[in-house]
Amino acid sequence: MHLYEDLVTIKRSPKLTDAAINRKDRVLNVQNKRHGVAARRGDGTFGEIIPGEAPIVDPGYLVARGPIATVEIGIEVKVLAKAMIKQIDRVINDLRNQVTQFRRGGGNPICIAVLGFNRADHTVGYEGQRPLSNDR
Repeated sequence: MHLYEDLVTIKRSPKLTDAAINRKDRVLNVQNKRHGVAARRGDGTFGEIIPGEAPIVDPGYLVARGPIATVEIGIEVKVLAKAMIKQIDRVINDLRNQVTQFRRGGGNPICIAVLGFNRADHTVGYEGQRPLSNDR
C-alpha cells in the first residue's frame, strides 16, 4: 500500500498521478485478486478498477482501493530466514511463477519483488496456530 502512495508522492509519472488521483480509475486492490481471472494472488496489485465499481478513498491516503479488472503493477514479498537460504531455488521459482500469475489475463504489468532477509539469532514463525522456532 505504501509503495503506491510513495510512487504518487514523488510525482515522477503524470500518467500515474492522473489515473490514480484525478480520475481514480486505477486503484490498489487489497483483495489481491482480479474479477473473473483465476490466478494466485500477489502481495499487492494495482490496476484498472472494474467498470461500475466505486473507488474507496481512505482518509489520509492518496491512492484509492477497489476491485481491479487488470494488473498494471504487481508486488510479491518474500522474507527469508537463514534456514530458507537452503530453499533459495524454490523462492526464486515462486517469484518467477508470480510474474506469470500477474500476466495471466493479458497485459504486461510492472512486476516488483521485495526481498527481506532476517538475520536474527532466534525467530518464531507460524503455520496457522502452530509456532515454528528457528533456533541457531
